[in-house]
Amino acid sequence: MVLSFGELLLRICPDGDGEWLEENALSCYVGGAEANVATALALWNIPSAYFTVLPDNMMSHQLTDYLGRRGIDTSRVIYQGSRLGLYFLPKGKDLKNAGVIYDRDHSSFSDLRPGTIDWDKVFQGVRWLHFSAISPALNARVAAVCEEGLAAAVAKKIAVSVDLNYRAKLWQYGAAPVDIMPRLVQYCDLVMGNLWAAEKMLGVPVDASLSENSTKEEYLAHAEKTSQEILRTFPRAKMVANTFRFDKEGAGIRYYTTLYTGRKLYHSKEYLADRIVDKVGSGDCFMAGLIYGQYSGKDYQETLAFATAAAFQKLFISNDATNQRVEEIEQSISAYER
Repeated sequence: MVLSFGELLLRICPDGDGEWLEENALSCYVGGAEANVATALALWNIPSAYFTVLPDNMMSHQLTDYLGRRGIDTSRVIYQGSRLGLYFLPKGKDLKNAGVIYDRDHSSFSDLRPGTIDWDKVFQGVRWLHFSAISPALNARVAAVCEEGLAAAVAKKIAVSVDLNYRAKLWQYGAAPVDIMPRLVQYCDLVMGNLWAAEKMLGVPVDASLSENSTKEEYLAHAEKTSQEILRTFPRAKMVANTFRFDKEGAGIRYYTTLYTGRKLYHSKEYLADRIVDKVGSGDCFMAGLIYGQYSGKDYQETLAFATAAAFQKLFISNDATNQRVEEIEQSISAYER
């Protein structure tokens, strides 16, 4: 079973022009990076569980029932505290957008404290644990809980993956990501992110010569260099994955990815699109695809191809998590030749 650990959130989507005030209506999506991963894995018939902390009220139980109907095991969820985390983001915008508004202080999850979770119970039947850098960004207590859980997972020989999501607006408690994340990544088997996240969180520098005008070959070469440095620094790590998404006004989107393991850099085909629907959750879908491929016994190139296609297709889905099944994703790989 794959266990995803993180905060369950509601994404509220006011439009940029304020029409929601006139219409008295706001779009709302069930979100959270780790919940998106858990949803994709369950859809792809991988045994998927989700662990979070929610207030014990009607809305929380409706949310876990919603996840349960999607095939996710929510039996490990702890009900305590007083509130659910929220964030506000206009539809179509990226979570790195300056307009994102977080409302997560004093949520049930952000009030977690070390020494209060029975990790033996949480990890029963678990083969793989996934978390993201969003959780330790909340505060020092949650960062300590993450480290406690990762140490317990490694002691039980559970594989661990991390997504190096960087959210500048969350790192506000006096610690820089580079002060926290290396302590957590030391427990990880699979590290996923991008060159700039690795620099910000792990201190792996991006060459000053690299710019938006650099060639794909230059980006791939730097991905190999960064991946090698991560594997040298964190001996437990076996795989490093990077995503490259370039959004240029009037030029559409270019998307491709890499996976480094066994002293070899694998790279995906390049996907192009004139316009997309929703940027939220594409990286989570890529992460889920990597886990799916490795959990299913695919080779590295097949794993990367599936994960990349799944992530690219997510850009055209108006929801936080994917709704595409394995067969649809595999068909898109064959159909998209470039």
